[in-house]
Amino acid sequence: MKTAVWIVSSALLAITTSAIANDFRFTGEATSPDGQVLYQEHHRVDGTCQEGVFRPQEHHVDYHKPDGSEAFAHKALEYDLSIIRPAVNFVQPDFSETMKIAYPKPATLVINWDTPAGDSKQFEVEYPDNTVVDAGFDNLVRQNWQRVVAGKSVDFRFLGPTRGEHYGFVLEPARSDKIDADHVVQIRPTGMVLRFLVEPIVLGYNENGALTDYYGLTNIRKNQDANYTAHIRYSVDTYPDCELTP
Repeated sequence: MKTAVWIVSSALLAITTSAIANDFRFTGEATSPDGQVLYQEHHRVDGTCQEGVFRPQEHHVDYHKPDGSEAFAHKALEYDLSIIRPAVNFVQPDFSETMKIAYPKPATLVINWDTPAGDSKQFEVEYPDNTVVDAGFDNLVRQNWQRVVAGKSVDFRFLGPTRGEHYGFVLEPARSDKIDADHVVQIRPTGMVLRFLVEPIVLGYNENGALTDYYGLTNIRKNQDANYTAHIRYSVDTYPDCELTP
């Protein structure tokens, strides 16, 4: 009898675990403004379904040249503390560049950056709760999905990791002849000076809340002094078993 109970309990546990644990996989192809394929991104997001909505825990990205089987760069993100402020570990060996973002104490993050020029820089940054870090912008969109589909805007702070500072930004509806998607939004700086220096990033999403397009400055280097500006088109390989948006 005990054996039968143990078998049933184990089976229920396995079913429950498989229902809770999920992954979300998608692929992106980055092209230059003139249509040249620059690189591909392979994304794997491991997470759980909580109250019917996917909650990311770890996110791994491998970057490949069009004809390359080995990744030329890699990024790992952990969403333990917040889905809009992941811990970041990014490496781009071709330029001897690494960047790590960690959260050693509440409301404070630390950036350790080994630059392509061979310098090492460290920043300690205090931040408010609406601060977004790196790919956390994607979760910011989904977190505010009802506002997005209603055409409303969302104000937030966005970390500039190479400057060790966060800046005022807004997520808002947009129109673009570069992107054809169910929902098109942009994120742009709100400060007067930064608005002249930084072009908005335009994003496309499908009805499921999955990113389909990214048009703007990327984190992949074109050379030692500049990063690529690219149009990245995404396709979903595997959806989680629950909804991406609340």
